[in-house]
Amino acid sequence: MKYILIGSSWLIAAILVGATGSVAQLRPPVPQLVLIAMTIGLIAIWLFSGEFRVWLKNLGWRPVVSLHLTRFVGFYFLFLYRQGQLPFAFAVPGGIGDIIIAALAIALLAVPSAVRRRPLLLSVWNMLGLIDILFVVLTASRLAMGNPMSMAALLRFPLSLLPTFLVPLIIASHLWLLRWRPDEERAV
Repeated sequence: MKYILIGSSWLIAAILVGATGSVAQLRPPVPQLVLIAMTIGLIAIWLFSGEFRVWLKNLGWRPVVSLHLTRFVGFYFLFLYRQGQLPFAFAVPGGIGDIIIAALAIALLAVPSAVRRRPLLLSVWNMLGLIDILFVVLTASRLAMGNPMSMAALLRFPLSLLPTFLVPLIIASHLWLLRWRPDEERAV
């Protein structure tokens, strides 16, 4: 419960900072540094807090994979590209990649027994998802450094929740899933 409250507080803070337009005022490399700092913070908590690791292990893989359903945001990336608000180099490959990862997450969640019997399914999805999110982050960073206005849509609410909340969680969740073992999880 403690970690749900901490996560909820973080989400509320990210909503408030994004909704006030504060994130939209940031210029590179500040958004990138915020995303990196939050991701490192999550990884550090995971590495150094035994209590958090136990909580996460008891939570299991399904809620962690469910988080990746938010990657259907890729449809919105494609929409914003069509509206001229995001560049092709980010929106189309990143959007399609995120949509594929979210759709594959649905497949994993639909057949949880297959994941427990064949953990390789989760591992392959996880590696594809990690590669995709790192590609998305690096592409967004590269484009924003070259032309900050090209990626301005990602700093406006509600997309401001990506660098300030969701992307750090997604990256950290992929790293946690790299260490997941089906025999360590309580039966769900």
